[in-house]
Amino acid sequence: MAYASITDLTVYLGIDESTADDGLLTQLLARAQAAIDTYTRRTFEATADATRWHTLDSVWGRQLQLDGDCCAITSITNGDGAIVDAGEYHTLPRNRTPYYAVELWPDSATTWDADSSGQIAVAGRWAYSATAPADVQHACVRMAAWMYRQKDNTGNDAPIIAGDVTILPTRIPSDVQLMLAPYRRALT
Repeated sequence: MAYASITDLTVYLGIDESTADDGLLTQLLARAQAAIDTYTRRTFEATADATRWHTLDSVWGRQLQLDGDCCAITSITNGDGAIVDAGEYHTLPRNRTPYYAVELWPDSATTWDADSSGQIAVAGRWAYSATAPADVQHACVRMAAWMYRQKDNTGNDAPIIAGDVTILPTRIPSDVQLMLAPYRRALT
């Protein structure tokens, strides 16, 4: 699944959706999405479950620290093979994604147990959210449009100026960077 569609991009560019550039537009949307993920150090949507293994080193008291953004948990399996019932834990933060930890309720008799290699399996959707937020979707369209407009550049990276309007910037648009700044994960 993409953060934005070809229709979103063609409307933004003001071009006919049945253009011969559909293949290029699809590639540019994928490249823009990859650039956004690289810049922010996150993925903004997940379409399928995946399992990640966490060690007992990830456990802080009753909290299991997750190793990345998680927007939905399908199941947690302790290392001894026991499924941890969803009623035994809650996510942190509690009312929004992405989750960074799972915490056992204070009255739960469940404990975090790892297998012989120290692993606890968490299955779920590993992304910031199930679908990309609207501003990330727009940043993807804006970035792909910027890339599309570069296709007719003759290889010179200097901006093309018509009157007092810059047609082709020489770097990633600053508005895209501003849209993505709140989502950018710090290096650890």
